[in-house]
Parts: sequence; structure tokens; C-alpha cells
Amino acid sequence: MTSMTKKIVYAISANPPTWGHADIMMRAASKFDELYWVAAINSNKVYEFNSDEKVEMMQKYVDYYKIKNVKVMSHSGTIIRLAEDLGAHFLLRGLRNTTDFQKELELASGNRGINKNIETICMFSKPHFATISSSLVRELASLGERIDQYVMPSLADQITQKLKHISDRKD
Repeated sequence: MTSMTKKIVYAISANPPTWGHADIMMRAASKFDELYWVAAINSNKVYEFNSDEKVEMMQKYVDYYKIKNVKVMSHSGTIIRLAEDLGAHFLLRGLRNTTDFQKELELASGNRGINKNIETICMFSKPHFATISSSLVRELASLGERIDQYVMPSLADQITQKLKHISDRKD
């Protein structure tokens, strides 16, 4: 019997990526042979950070944890089709609360309708990451508050400067 490489796709909106996203990525990477960490691009959403910026930030977390089996990329299509193309048999979703659970359940059902051979696996946030969201980080940063407890400190200034610049243009 030949062993199959266990591949998983972990897609996030990453607007910006937080310690919570990175923690789930790091924990999952220890369970799979290959993890594709994807900055998912939804054409119906407005993002403060472009796909190159997101991928760059996500790569900094991978480098920080010194993980060798994670590939960072962006994707603008259906994530389950990306998983098919990559030969992955699993999608990873992070759960912080019951609201996340409901959304992820609906998404998993839709994905299962497209490909029954790709399973969705959910991983719960650690309690101290459960209240962190990209929208919270953006709100605090745009108000000039410190965000280095929610994101990698080396990214905090970059995020704050970008959001301050966006906020200044709106005034």
C-alpha cells in the first residue's frame, strides 16, 4: 500500500492576517504533509490590502514559525476548485464562535455539493485568539490604537500606516 500525501487548503480573507489565523495555520501544518495557506479574494468584497500585501504578511508568519511545509498564495476563484487543482483532499476552516460555525457549515455544505471527495475540517481558535478579527484590527488601527497584540509586531506599523492613509483620504 502506498501512502498518500496529506494536503490541506486553508483559505482566509486575510484583511489583514492576525495571530489567530497564523496559530491555526501553524497547528494544522503539524498535522499535514502540505498546507496551502491562501489569501482568498472575493470580487464582491472591498479589501484594504491587495493580494500581494496579504501574501507578504502571511509569509512573515510562516517564516516566524519556521514552517517548511506551508505554501502561501492568493486565489480569486472557488477554493474547492483550487483544492482539486492542488490535489488536496481537505479544506481547513477556523472557528472562533457560533456565528463562524453557522457560516462555515453553510460553506462546507456548498463545497460538498461541488466535490464530495474533499472534506472540510474545522479547527477551533485558542481562547485568547477567539475575539480577534481582521475587522477589529482594522478598526483599532484606523483609530491609531496599538494592534501589535493582534498581529505580528513587525506588521503592526505597516497595517496602521496603510489604514491611516486610507482614513486620511476619506476625510
